[in-house]
Amino acid sequence: MSRIPSSETLQHLAGVVGERYALRDVAAMQPYLHEWRGLWDGATPLVLRPGTTEEVSRILAIADETGTAIITQSGNTGLVGGQIPVPGKQEVLMVLDRMTAIRDVDPADNTMTVEAGVILKTVQDEADKVDRLFPLRIASEGSCRIGGNLATNAGGINVLAYGNARDLCLGIEVVLPGGRVWNGLKRLRKDNTGYDMRNLFIGSEGTLGVVTAAVLKLFPRPAHHVTAFVAIPSPQAAIDLLALMQARSGGRVTAFELMPRRGIEFTMKHYAVREFFAAPAAWYVIAEMSGAPILDETMTEALGEAAEAGIVNDATIAQSEAQRQEIWYIREAIVESQRLEGGSLKHDVAVPLSHVPQLIEEGTAALLRYMPDIRPLPFGHLGDGNIHFNVNQPVGMDKQAFLDRWREIADCIYEVVLRLGGSVSAEHGIGILKADMMSRIKSPVELQMMRQLKGLFDPNNILNPGRVLPE
Repeated sequence: MSRIPSSETLQHLAGVVGERYALRDVAAMQPYLHEWRGLWDGATPLVLRPGTTEEVSRILAIADETGTAIITQSGNTGLVGGQIPVPGKQEVLMVLDRMTAIRDVDPADNTMTVEAGVILKTVQDEADKVDRLFPLRIASEGSCRIGGNLATNAGGINVLAYGNARDLCLGIEVVLPGGRVWNGLKRLRKDNTGYDMRNLFIGSEGTLGVVTAAVLKLFPRPAHHVTAFVAIPSPQAAIDLLALMQARSGGRVTAFELMPRRGIEFTMKHYAVREFFAAPAAWYVIAEMSGAPILDETMTEALGEAAEAGIVNDATIAQSEAQRQEIWYIREAIVESQRLEGGSLKHDVAVPLSHVPQLIEEGTAALLRYMPDIRPLPFGHLGDGNIHFNVNQPVGMDKQAFLDRWREIADCIYEVVLRLGGSVSAEHGIGILKADMMSRIKSPVELQMMRQLKGLFDPNNILNPGRVLPE
């Protein structure tokens, strides 16, 4: 078990990075202790900002020897509280935002080797400079960092075509509790030589080791995108439309986002988003195909066929990059507009694709039974079955009173998700928020294996204690 660090231990830890990067002043520490939605405010005796893998190694060696809990943080964009030190526990916060080197870019190999503190948008831009694509796209890409992306196995809008962060990584460098460094920075796409250690750490939320660098996969940059904004009658129509588009394009659909009418109304109320169609629809889809210019014709034909089949009410295809960005802005604005509507609870869930309509219908019904004026807003990555089943407070209700009922509201949705064979965390992780649910969502055998892995890699429980696995 972790112990409260002594003043001597804190001074020893601070000495690793130097006083400039060992923060003790409350004002200087505050940006690292405040979760961006205001749901978690942390406290720590010390924030450490190491600049090298060697410094991370020395920090973990001291922490392991003294039993000091270390909480890791990259861009502080996490949504389940795992990156915030808990008040009263004297957890030391280690932030990797100084580790920003891009060690190598190899367009011939289609790889980029970066340190954990590199911002995702920087990786995208560096890939663009060599006419390559790094396809991970998420709302926080301007501030989230690669270490956190890998620790949580981030998803986003391009998972349908390219996979999660796990699928976009070839190798990693990891510092283990005790300070040992595993250099797994291989650029191989095939390496069948035993256990896949890389994938133990990706998605482990920093509980087994600290990712300090990674080899990322790059892809040829698509020559062309065709993007459509589509009005549809139902989630089932969206599934039918996706199947039709995939069949007609030969699997070239790279993004397929579902949004309800309420989301469109929120964006029009708070942002410069216009009404695209003469008549409002119950649901909307943003669909994108990527590849050759011939896909323009493919998209047009697919939408025409869908309209004849009654699964599309209306549609518009972007005729320029500016129009494409206008369409995608709708999706981006939905995220922020919910905050402007008062209390908002976010549930990142996934079910098999064919069960998405049932999830939305039954989850909405359960919410309305619990609180008749509640405002459900399920939207997201339909193509991979990941729905952000978010919920806004009733108009006029006290915000804090609404947020205080988050557990009962979440259970309305999670009951449906679990009954449909789904996951209560598709891409945001477990963190602190959902750790107490693990005994409900994991079998005893699976939970035992996870605890045994934690005990093997981190026997003194110094890395992110209380995250993922409840204490």
